[in-house]
Amino acid sequence: MRDISPAECANVLSEALPYIRKFYGKTIVIKYGGNAMVDHNLKSCFAKDVVMLKLVGMNPVIVHGGGPQIDSLLKRVGKERKFVQGYRVTDAETMEVVEMVLGGLLNKEIVSLLNHHGAKAVGISGKDGCLIKARKLLIEHPEDKLAQLDIGLVGVIESVDPEIISLLHTHDFIPVVSPIGIGEDGQSYNINADFVAGKIAESLKAEKLIVLSNIPGVLNKNGELVTGLSPEVIEEMMSDNTISGGMRPKIQAALNAAKNGVSRVHIIDGRVEHALLLEVLTHTGVGSMITVNAL
Repeated sequence: MRDISPAECANVLSEALPYIRKFYGKTIVIKYGGNAMVDHNLKSCFAKDVVMLKLVGMNPVIVHGGGPQIDSLLKRVGKERKFVQGYRVTDAETMEVVEMVLGGLLNKEIVSLLNHHGAKAVGISGKDGCLIKARKLLIEHPEDKLAQLDIGLVGVIESVDPEIISLLHTHDFIPVVSPIGIGEDGQSYNINADFVAGKIAESLKAEKLIVLSNIPGVLNKNGELVTGLSPEVIEEMMSDNTISGGMRPKIQAALNAAKNGVSRVHIIDGRVEHALLLEVLTHTGVGSMITVNAL
């Protein structure tokens, strides 16, 4: 990276000023995953970006995934991974690994990284403070639409109580949330992190939901980035399979959030250094934005 002159630096800071003013005191929920979680330089950039947003008066909330890290530990313990319709089949033994990785190793690594860069971060799971109440997810049988498949301890969100997050914000902490919910009987459930981020954003009436991904954003059939999207266009792209595979739950969670009160939802490329700051504090932004009234 080339050195920039003091004048160039001043111009950059000047461009950021109206966005700092606009989003001061606002809640920004960030789904953290993909390459940004495994590349050392990108992890450092992410942490610095989050700390910067906090220091200029915004309230970031981090919700993280961890699929590759779960796969790695399952392999080490000799446990075969299995997926059905994009969901991880989660028996009791797999759930123990999921909680170990998401609620323990990864969560605390993210907290430590943020704190190292000057934040006051606290790691919680959806079980803490009854943040996420969940029930077992049953999915449609591919051959019999009247039947359902039980894929184990995979959960669907019933409700979100953001009181613990609001309490942490009042004391200037950055919450780092692992996507584990709790059932009525105290059972832990593994929940898709994109849906957790979306529901938390809705419950907090967040100004923004930002989803870090391994693609530039939402792409059309020609592989070109679409920057401004309405819910109607997103639904069309899903119905004609322009959006397919692993991107469907990510985009569905983003779409749900946009429809339920989150002002702006962004899908951005987590492989880009300082993607968060580029999105929040610059005029052009990066990636795709979904709003109820698309630009």
